[in-house]
Amino acid sequence: MMLTTWTIIPRAEISALILAGTLWTAIPAAANPIGADLTSVRTLAEQGSVRDEITLAGHYFTGNGVTQDSKMAAFWYEKAASHGNPEAQNEIGYFYQAGIGVAVDAKRALHWYQLAAASGLTAAKVNLAVAYLRGLGVRKDEELAVRLLTQAYQAGNGIAATYLGHLYYFGIAVPQDKVAGEHWFESGLKLHDPMAAYDLGTLYSVSPDHPRDLPRALELLRQAADAGYVPAIHSLGLLGINHPELKQSLEQSRTLLEAAADAGSWKSSAVLGILARDGRGGPVDEKDAYFHFRVAVLQGGAEADKYLKPTMEAIAAKIGDSERKTASDAAKSWFDHHPLALLYVYKEGTPNHDFPTAGIAYAPDGSAAGPLLPLT
Repeated sequence: MMLTTWTIIPRAEISALILAGTLWTAIPAAANPIGADLTSVRTLAEQGSVRDEITLAGHYFTGNGVTQDSKMAAFWYEKAASHGNPEAQNEIGYFYQAGIGVAVDAKRALHWYQLAAASGLTAAKVNLAVAYLRGLGVRKDEELAVRLLTQAYQAGNGIAATYLGHLYYFGIAVPQDKVAGEHWFESGLKLHDPMAAYDLGTLYSVSPDHPRDLPRALELLRQAADAGYVPAIHSLGLLGINHPELKQSLEQSRTLLEAAADAGSWKSSAVLGILARDGRGGPVDEKDAYFHFRVAVLQGGAEADKYLKPTMEAIAAKIGDSERKTASDAAKSWFDHHPLALLYVYKEGTPNHDFPTAGIAYAPDGSAAGPLLPLT
């Protein structure tokens, strides 16, 4: 039996996918970005050192060495932004857009994006394009949005190329042209954008109107997964389960699915439940299956509940009230320690920059998009 992949890029979700750069997480940074004592960092930040303002903001944002505090993170990022740092301007712009540590204010977000883009920061130009594409704090102007994305791509921004791929592939703001869309994905891939690798891997593996090339899909999804892109980690695990001829062991696939589930992917949790329910790779374990399904519902809400409810009711009738409650309590405890749905996760040893190396998460409204933090 082939498990459903849930990886086709749905048209209805693309407008949500193309949102400003996201960074909203409580995952700790791998290390102090500059290796300095936090007391010294705070002192220098209070004296007006932009680098230390950014570092202190990052510590508050990730809870690295201090209690996590989004309001303090926003305060120090805005301090650095007011001193003219374009990366901080882009960061605080997203904070205002998503309402992280500050009240949602699309116009204020636009203001910071404009300043950062005027300084030449291509990530801010992408965010500015998205604002015009969706009418966030400004009158909607799709033509300008496409022009800004094109300019960002020409300046070497791979995410901009991938977003242009989405626009052309699904006919958003431009006439639909799937061939052109795929070419833009290839351009994003050449600029090492993990989302481009994922989109191409999806086309080669599950898209019904695209030629199949599973070895190529495996290569592309692995590239995106190695960069920490959670949807690719899920898809790579599922590809190995559905296609044993690719010689990816069930244990490897399960490990990938567990990693994606840890990052908040309810679909990965659901697949883990299906494997336990059906005895794929081990004995049938209905209690474990119910645990994973409960986690999936906590992660995915109404969508997951609608999909999994019949299966969960059938399993609950078999395992009885006592074991159902035990599994439910364990799922709640697990979820309490994994509350965020991350878009990116980073491996230990990822190079640090002025901004903290942290997982990049879906915004509070459920949307997702390009990273604010450097990936290299």
